[in-house]
Amino acid sequence: MGVGKWEKSERKNVQAIFKKLGGRYKRIRKRPKGKCSAELYACKKLDLQELESLENLGLIDLFYADESHVSSQGYVPYGWQFPGEEVAVYVEKGYKTNIFGMINRSNVCHWKMSEQNINSEFVVNFLEDLSFKIQKKTVVALDNASVHQSGLVKQNRARWEQRGLLIFFLPPYSPHLNIAETLWRKLKTEWLYPEDYLEKDTLFYSVNRCMENIGKQLNIRFSKFNVN
Repeated sequence: MGVGKWEKSERKNVQAIFKKLGGRYKRIRKRPKGKCSAELYACKKLDLQELESLENLGLIDLFYADESHVSSQGYVPYGWQFPGEEVAVYVEKGYKTNIFGMINRSNVCHWKMSEQNINSEFVVNFLEDLSFKIQKKTVVALDNASVHQSGLVKQNRARWEQRGLLIFFLPPYSPHLNIAETLWRKLKTEWLYPEDYLEKDTLFYSVNRCMENIGKQLNIRFSKFNVN
């Protein structure tokens, strides 16, 4: 008991020291190992700032897009557990559902799920359908993944631009600029529950339910675009 109290007290003292030094306890973000050149990053960020300003004026729609998946292996790193209680995420080995989605800062979301891998043909078909539905000039911000930079995508860009759909590529190695990353984190860590992973059909239904409710019961409070 005495040792436990000492360890707890010591931990608090260490935390107090870190706080005095300006430290903050926060989620550690994943970052790619590569790094974008400072010149390209600055140029791309200025362009993105201009696009954000145009959307704020109502002149364009700006969406951030990305693909992700939800696996039957689960995504619940931490949880409360009480004495005598066993907490577990039950999984069905080998199943995952893939999602391609795009979202803006007003929580307008377009998405599509598939049990197949998200490849360039899937992305092209998604954007092709979107190009017929847009109401005003629309910009889709994408990262530099190979499925986004494929020859098939390039072949269709001119036709999409004629319909008012434009592609903007974010600077390389800059996932922090893509708010779609926040969408996937919210889906996996907050909106899905452990019991949603019990069966394949349950997981598919639960992911579909969450995506359908974005902008309705489920909303993300996105911060304003950081120009620094």
